Formats: sequence, structure tokens, C-alpha cells
Amino acid sequence: MTYAKLIFSLLLAIGMSTAQAEEKLALSTSLDSLPSAYTNAHSVQLTILSEDDLWQRLRDGFSMPSMNDPLVARHEQWYARKPEYFARMMERARRYLYYIAGEVERRGMPSEIALLPMIESGFNPGARSSSNASGIWQFIPATAKHFGLRQNWWYDGRRDIVSATQSALDYLEKLHTMFGDWNLALAAYNWGEGAVQRAQERNRRKGLPTDYQSLDLPDETRNYVPKLMAIKDIVSNPSSYGLSLSDIPNKPYFAIVQTTQHMDVKLVAKLADIPKDEFVALNPANNRPVILHDNSDYILLPVDKVETFHTNLQNYDKPLVSWQPYHAKMGERLDRLAPRFGLTLEKLKSVNGLSSRARISTNETLLVPVSDQSVEESFQPFNMQLQADSLNTPESEGFVAREGDTLNKLARRYHVSINTLRDWNAEWKRVKPNQRLHVAGAGRHHHRHAVRIAKRQTHFARQAHRATRLASE
Repeated sequence: MTYAKLIFSLLLAIGMSTAQAEEKLALSTSLDSLPSAYTNAHSVQLTILSEDDLWQRLRDGFSMPSMNDPLVARHEQWYARKPEYFARMMERARRYLYYIAGEVERRGMPSEIALLPMIESGFNPGARSSSNASGIWQFIPATAKHFGLRQNWWYDGRRDIVSATQSALDYLEKLHTMFGDWNLALAAYNWGEGAVQRAQERNRRKGLPTDYQSLDLPDETRNYVPKLMAIKDIVSNPSSYGLSLSDIPNKPYFAIVQTTQHMDVKLVAKLADIPKDEFVALNPANNRPVILHDNSDYILLPVDKVETFHTNLQNYDKPLVSWQPYHAKMGERLDRLAPRFGLTLEKLKSVNGLSSRARISTNETLLVPVSDQSVEESFQPFNMQLQADSLNTPESEGFVAREGDTLNKLARRYHVSINTLRDWNAEWKRVKPNQRLHVAGAGRHHHRHAVRIAKRQTHFARQAHRATRLASE
């Protein structure tokens, strides 16, 4: 008997109707249809729940102690002052939160962890931070690589909802085992395990406690757990903050569907009868409008669209791609390759993100058209830009405007749009000297600025030393 049939029989045996039992099995067309790569890497568990409200399920799983810290109240007030931002974040969460809550629950972790993407990315899978972190869990490239998340021109596993969630929870479990405390584990997730260990060692040498609130932490990390506690408090009692939670049913939003062929993103959305934006929101790891089976052997679709997709795909008798991958040989000349596919050399380079100085292939996979019609189609990377409303809440409030500062100057200084600054600082009418600023990522910006200055000073010092040495020869 298959897993799905076994569980279906159990559901009927405990008194559920056939319709109720079928609804509980809506996670996919059947457990046996899950991609082998997924089932081999991650165990699959079906949790039977009686509650219809996912928020109540999360509340029942809250187990982290409350934090007596004024920063918690500060972040609660911040969210309470921005109900539109909070509503957008809740709306994005509805696609992913059921899956994440189930995985957190399966591992026996506090359900507060399922809320972590709210402070990491606002549940925007396309979010990219100033430190090049990406996805709802905001993995930086090196950490993502360590946890097996593939990143290339075609695909970024940091934005894959399933893979990134599994990797983030793996990492958090590792950190909790290392520190024996969830607050410290979260601090290490944000700041780095080595940094937290060094901060603890400094406190030990001074005879001080080594818990989260006793450590000397950078502003971003100092605010990190209070932000999560603020979200927890709001979820626990939203009306007391003048906020409301979007209705999120306690049932799967998406299903995992196995794929065996390369397919155009636009076509997959059409076959599933969903808007392209909806498909991209569920499958944000694809950098290009072609899904390469080499990178991922499954896609995510809304549960109620899986059958539609399979039926339409079975009846579709045209090519599944308008652009196709071509595995160029090492040293293959690009000026000879481009005409074979009806492309100019410049078009081949621009489509594939190659340098204007590139002359030969370095054994990469290139995107080339299937037909001449494809050449004329607009071709741009998608889902790569961070929307203004997806950014985290401010990491600190310790920066003030200087004489002569304007919105335009501040936007350039902090590498954000003017609209983003206005969103963070709705109380601004105009910028005034000594005005306190709310800027997400500001601490990282100033650190990078200091590093750039130090590197520039080192460069000039080396140049001066070389000039002195040459003059003396």
C-alpha cells in the first residue's frame, strides 16, 4: 500500500468524511508523486490537525520565553504605526507559512521560528539585502553554498522556498545545538556563530554572563530577537496593536510537482491557469524565463491547480521552450556560435550576461533561441529586484541627518530608492539637520564604507612607498 493510501485509510478510520480526508491529503497529488530528489533529501510527514486557523496553530506552538527588553516595545510600536506594511507582509506570508510551520513543527522547534522570514525579508522571496543576502531566509552566498543551495546565472537556490527553508532550519538546529539557547542561535544566524562565540569569550574573561542580553552585540543583532518577539506578541494579540492578521487556512497552499523537461516560465503559468506573477512568487529561484531541469526537478503550484496543469500539459503538443540551453565547449568562439542560432554576437552576450570583452566560451551553458521568433522577444532577467516594501524594519535609529542632506543624497548614501526612505520615515515632511533617520542596513553600510576607506588608504600608502623606492633607485 502506498503512503498516501495508508494515511487516507487512517483518516477515514478516525471518523473523517471522505471529503475531509481528501482535503488533508491536498499537499500534493500523492506522496508518491514527490520528486525523488526531494524525498531522498528530506523526510515527508503529514500532520493531522483539527484547527482551521493557521495563526492559532502557531500560537499553540509558541515556546520561547518573553523578553523583558524595551526594544521589543519599540518594534511593536513600529509595526503598529505601519499597518499597510504589516498587511502586505501578511499577504505574502499566506503562500509559504503553512509549509514552513509544518517543517518547524516536524523538527520540534518553537513555532516562533516560522515567523523569522517576517524580520528577514518581509516574506518577499525576491528580497536582496545590501550584504547580498537573498530569499525569504536571507542567505548570504557563502552560507548558502555550505548548505548545498546552488547558485548560478540560471537559478538561485537561496530563493527556492522548499530548499531554502530546509537549509535555514538545518542551520538553526545546528546553532541551537552549539549554543543550547534559541536567542543565541538566532543571534548567530544573524551575526555569525564565530562572532557570537567571541563575544561570549570576552564576557567570560570579564566575569560577565554570556546570555543574549548580556553580550556586546552590533545594533542589527541586538535588535534581531526583539523584532521576532514583537512579531510574536502581535500575532498573539493583534487587536491590541490596532492590527489584523490575514486569514490563512490551516491547509497547504502549494503542492510539489515533479518535472522532467525544460519549460518556459510563461508556458508553465499558462498550463496551470495562473498569473505569471503567482508562478514566480512560488518559484522565485529561477533567474531566467526558462526553467532548466538541470537545476531543479520540481516546481510549486497552487494545490487547486495541479490537476489543471497535468491535464493541459498532457494535451499540449507544441514545444515547451522558446529558448533552450546550449552547453558550449571550452574555447568555442562566440562569434562563430552566434550566427548558428540567428543571433548577433552582441545579442548572444547580452542575453547570457557575458562581458562585452568575452571572445570564447569557458564551458558555460548559454541560452539560445529555438526559433527565429524567439530572437525578437524581449528577454530580461526577472524577480531579481528588491521591492521597497519588502525590506526589513530599521536595524537601528542611531543615524541623524547632516547639514545639506536631502532625500536624494540619503538615498544614494544608503543605496536605496527615495520611495523606500519615505516608506521607512513616513513622519518626514522634509529633511532637517540633526533629524533622526530610520535606515535598514545602515550599520552594514557604514561598516562597508569604513572598509572601503581603509582599503583606499592602504592602496595610496603602497603607491607612495613604491614611488619612494623607485625614486631612490
